[in-house]
Amino acid sequence: MTKPDRPKVAARSGNRPTAMDPVAEAARLHALLAPTVAAADLYLEEVKVHFAGSHRTVSVVVDLTEDQAGGVGLDAISAISRELSDVMDTDPHDDGNAYDLEISSPGATRPLTEPRHWHRALGRMVKVNASDRENFMGRVLAVEEDGILFRPELPVKKGMKAKQGEPEKIAFAVIRRGVVELEFARLDEAELDLEFEPASGDAADGEGS
Repeated sequence: MTKPDRPKVAARSGNRPTAMDPVAEAARLHALLAPTVAAADLYLEEVKVHFAGSHRTVSVVVDLTEDQAGGVGLDAISAISRELSDVMDTDPHDDGNAYDLEISSPGATRPLTEPRHWHRALGRMVKVNASDRENFMGRVLAVEEDGILFRPELPVKKGMKAKQGEPEKIAFAVIRRGVVELEFARLDEAELDLEFEPASGDAADGEGS
């Protein structure tokens, strides 16, 4: 979404970062846009800013909140794009220059780097790299305050049916990286091991994580 040049407005001194400071500008816009995203029942995942002279490209990533299942639909992306564009057009600290606003949602295989990402991956098959081992796979059974409950897939010979090991706890402190593995067939929630239900307040699975 490209906005044409607008009449110049006075920026308040000390509130608008310089064009050479994209990190500070991204932080400022994150604070500006977050309330509108939250009001739409979405989560503001990331804001990035790229400058080319006086022109800005603002890239915004929105996700569902961790208590929602599924992914962010196209209708929701379209609606929040209009709302955020209106917010930016009335930004009291904007300099009036043209900008591009890009709105997207996280891909299904985005890295799992925060506890909320793991909440959104509940019930999914994931590949994990930890401080004590690498590239092991399993299903996320529950997400707790300090880690995940994980049922690993055991190594088998090629062509053999996968086998699952005993559930184990993996602390966030030792997880270096996780990523959701795409599956041709998903387990229904009813097929999850119910003896390992998440504690109250933990989130449901998210397709768009």
